[in-house]
Amino acid sequence: MGRHGWNPGARRWRFAALLGVGMTALALVLTMCSVWPGDDGAAVPGTTTDGARPHGIPPSVSGAPKPELGWGFTHTQYSADDDTPVPAARARAESLLADRGLPQVQHLMGWGSDNPEPSPGRYRFDAMDSRIDLVRASGGTPVVTLCCAPDWMKGGKPGAKTDWSPQALETAPRPEHYADFAKLAGVVARRYPDVKHFIVWNEFKGFFDDRAKRWNYEGYTELYNLVHAELKKVDADILVGGPYLVMDSHEPRATEYASHVKGPWGSIDQRSLDAFTYWNEHKAGADFVVVDGSSYTRDDELLPDEFRATDKFTAVSRWVREQTANELPLWWAEYYVEPGDSNDARDDWSEPRRAAVHATGMIALARGGTGTAFYWNPQNQGARCAGCLWKSTQLADGGRELPMMALLSRFAKEFPPGVRRDDTVAVAAAGAPHVRVLANDRTALVVNTLARRVETEVDGQEVDLGPYEVRWLTRR
Repeated sequence: MGRHGWNPGARRWRFAALLGVGMTALALVLTMCSVWPGDDGAAVPGTTTDGARPHGIPPSVSGAPKPELGWGFTHTQYSADDDTPVPAARARAESLLADRGLPQVQHLMGWGSDNPEPSPGRYRFDAMDSRIDLVRASGGTPVVTLCCAPDWMKGGKPGAKTDWSPQALETAPRPEHYADFAKLAGVVARRYPDVKHFIVWNEFKGFFDDRAKRWNYEGYTELYNLVHAELKKVDADILVGGPYLVMDSHEPRATEYASHVKGPWGSIDQRSLDAFTYWNEHKAGADFVVVDGSSYTRDDELLPDEFRATDKFTAVSRWVREQTANELPLWWAEYYVEPGDSNDARDDWSEPRRAAVHATGMIALARGGTGTAFYWNPQNQGARCAGCLWKSTQLADGGRELPMMALLSRFAKEFPPGVRRDDTVAVAAAGAPHVRVLANDRTALVVNTLARRVETEVDGQEVDLGPYEVRWLTRR
């Protein structure tokens, strides 16, 4: 769908805690000493053979990890640990994240991480180390998405320069390298022993069979089962989930690939349901299930409108929960309510409108039984960043909270996993068609879905809502 917003050319190289010229020189020497030959004899700069050695001082994890984490976000190409950020801005961002304490996702390769294994047995984790350090410093729960795969697992030459093109990055490992990828997953688990939650792969990337015009769910499930076994061998307490499948939808009148999971917002692609069903029946095990998707169709249509389109999240969530007999927690690794342009930019909506639609989407997810969901943070390095969680740390006044962070963190606080919703909260008829509400015994989230003021009554309280206003009410 072209919505991940990563920059394949921006490879980030870091040396942590270099103090002064002497330490910089030492780091350079160490880097030069860590050059190992690839299988073809080519040098692989900056790699090491001890990738499984624990990084830093992992914080202790008390008790068994929880299979539901609540509401958090995913780090993408740029984050608070960008190269050469303004120190004060980075400090503000780190303080913001520490105060919010949200669960955070980092990918293994791409979206801020380098190629973790440029040649078999030769590892490079500098960039991923930095991201894990950021999550640790903020007190958030770290989650690793095991995607994507080093080039040599996809037919490339070991030790060669990494191909960061979207086509190359989104290529799946070849079947003969599934076991190698599983082994790499084990290395990651040993390197970051405080990471207890792993998602296997991302959106079935590279697993679409163009000739059969369906997902190669057999191949993905084989990869998943090998990774699952390897992670459980490292630590039986590690929680593993998949299939991270895109729940694409078509407009209601479309008949090709239409399914019974449908509504005014459209119809889920039957091929996605088939892929989920196969994985669910043949998986070696799972501690949670993972899907992703957008409220809009494959053609970027918001039907019947941007607010009612989010009802798709409720329908999909309920269907997935039914497939697992409501026994496995449901995660949404990504969820989108605003189509992007050809460059994946989302600058057309105002922040109030964006927040209102997004709040409506989170309400829809919660009503469907979602216990964990991650906002895909579209962070960039510019002064304008539509939908970003904080202002870029490249700016002198960066690191400050933006509206989406305020909404996300408040929602996470008020509706954590296990909180009992109160679906009896009433909205007066005058505003009911245009007001969305989610409540528990102490708080009600109220959203005006109109671009004009609305006067209504919520839970016995008279409420005057501004255009696209998102308001939190304390219940009496």
